[in-house]
Amino acid sequence: MSRMLKDVGDRGEALAAAYLESKGCRILARNFRTKMGELDIVAQEPGNRVVFVEVKTRRGNLYGSGAEAVTAAKQRHLLLAAEVFLSQRKLWDLPMRFDVVEITWRGDEPLIRHIENAFGA
Repeated sequence: MSRMLKDVGDRGEALAAAYLESKGCRILARNFRTKMGELDIVAQEPGNRVVFVEVKTRRGNLYGSGAEAVTAAKQRHLLLAAEVFLSQRKLWDLPMRFDVVEITWRGDEPLIRHIENAFGA
């Protein structure tokens, strides 16, 4: 991955984390890596729901929306990685969901679209 694309992605993840915190979420982990895949952000909402967030950052819609990039195969990897996270943290008894946060840059302005329950377990 080119350095420029990584920088865009890193900026998007930082914005998504700040956005989630502004909604009252506590960030439990960022870039949680397993053999099965990586979880961009794991947050906990007030009320204790664990939210696994896939962040997709784009510089435009030329290649489709960020949510469209979360394919069935990607969803399977996220589900497996989430199982590892929940097991390691002993959080099985808490409710959970999978969200996508799209960050689309329009020049210097980010547009944030939060899709709750983007896919299910």
